[in-house]
Amino acid sequence: MRIPFLTAVFAAVLALPAGAQTQPAGPTLAAVKARDLLVCGTSTGAAGFSLPDSRGEYRGLDNDLCRAIAGAVLGDATKIRWVPLTTTARLPALQSGQIDLLIRTVTWTQGRDTANGLNFTAVSFFDGQGFMLRKSLGVTKATDLAGASICVVAGSTNELNLADWARTNNIRYSPVVFEQNDEARRSYLAGRCDAYTTDASQLAGLRASYPNPEEHVILPEIISKEPHSPVVRHGDDQWFDIIRWTFFALLTAEELGITQANVDSFLKSQNPEIRRLLGLSGDHGPLMGLDRNWAYNAIKAAGNYGEIFERNLGQGSQIKLRRGMNDLWTRGGLMYAPPIR
Repeated sequence: MRIPFLTAVFAAVLALPAGAQTQPAGPTLAAVKARDLLVCGTSTGAAGFSLPDSRGEYRGLDNDLCRAIAGAVLGDATKIRWVPLTTTARLPALQSGQIDLLIRTVTWTQGRDTANGLNFTAVSFFDGQGFMLRKSLGVTKATDLAGASICVVAGSTNELNLADWARTNNIRYSPVVFEQNDEARRSYLAGRCDAYTTDASQLAGLRASYPNPEEHVILPEIISKEPHSPVVRHGDDQWFDIIRWTFFALLTAEELGITQANVDSFLKSQNPEIRRLLGLSGDHGPLMGLDRNWAYNAIKAAGNYGEIFERNLGQGSQIKLRRGMNDLWTRGGLMYAPPIR
């Protein structure tokens, strides 16, 4: 959607004071602005995170985060070219410059962060790997999967985690490995393997999409830490800052009660934190080469983090996940944004 023009009063307030300088655009920001389009790497299909709807529009938490960034950078959440990528193709696509940004259920690991010329910006979703299988098998705990065939995607952290877990617990299993998530999911449903393993949130989304979800059970054990994060290339600190602080702005908006629908009502606020967030004071956008209304535009594009979670994964969605670790720190979760000041 196109973000509406700011009122004349708001536009005047956002005008840079005399002498203030917007930082020059670095290589990625300059390329995005020159083409007037953000190229965002996304999943080939992960319910709740990235999945085309009946009209071919990508819907999910990852997609909405990309829309927020398009709003912050270009002032228009529709100026995105989606590049669906398989698990094995996603990192090379970013490394080669095929995409500007990768937001695709990518787990932040030490090896990926240091050996691939990539930077992970901020944890956008805390997850963990689990197992799903048919209830008719009578399995109630993961260690009962000894001798089972297990579907898993090649080149994913799930493949390595499965091998590590089996070795640690002295369990033999038969891996059934696929190139793409969709292949693994279809094969599990067709009975080619006894169980399917991936991030627990994706298992919940997959189970909810089945004709008879009650026939499948997700085991309670979580065998790994899977912190998801938007990813950028090494060597462009400005672009790294833009992606990271746009996400933090969405968290801050939720803390302050600012939503996609009510953000305009906060433009007269005298709260210093709100004024800094919405560009009414300070030069926080220009420090990154953006307009002062960058966070306002991001919120108008996609809503705050809680709204994004709720419509894609929470009680307002088919998946109906609880916030849990992904709730704000003020409510017992792990989501915490450094201050914008």
